Amino acid sequence: MAMSTQRASSSLLLAESAPRWKHDVFLSFRGADTRVGFISHLYHELQYWQAIRTFKDDKELEVGASISPELLSAIEQSHLAIVVLSPNYASSGWCLDELAKIFESMETRDDTILPVFFHVDPCDVRYQRGSFAQAFAKHEERYGKDRDKLNKWRAALRKVASLSGWDSKNYE
Repeated sequence: MAMSTQRASSSLLLAESAPRWKHDVFLSFRGADTRVGFISHLYHELQYWQAIRTFKDDKELEVGASISPELLSAIEQSHLAIVVLSPNYASSGWCLDELAKIFESMETRDDTILPVFFHVDPCDVRYQRGSFAQAFAKHEERYGKDRDKLNKWRAALRKVASLSGWDSKNYE
């Protein structure tokens, strides 16, 4: 009897201590702008501590796996998202879809979204000026009939720019 009580107690402790999320952090970034420098250093530092399970697309995707479903699943299985907004972030429909999914998934769970404004002004992100305006001019040509998609992307950028985050101009 004591043995079975001990096993049940141990099983309960293991279940309670099991991680709730597959990933602690989901990194969202435009690879062409940040993968080799900033993201590689950030990922290394997060991994260095080994307690922070971080999803970064080029390390976690299985060879031959469809990118879209796996990335969307990784967002849903992450507790926190770090969104690195760089000059060409909005030029990627993929990044904008990812950002919209981050808000859809994490806002409902009250999880944390941390923006990093990497060589971009947060106001340019919020109001879609500069490179963000140029990107949307191209998206308008390509997706002009899909107003819902464009509006969802614009709203996600406004939301992320309204969050407290880090602006690279304030740090060396």
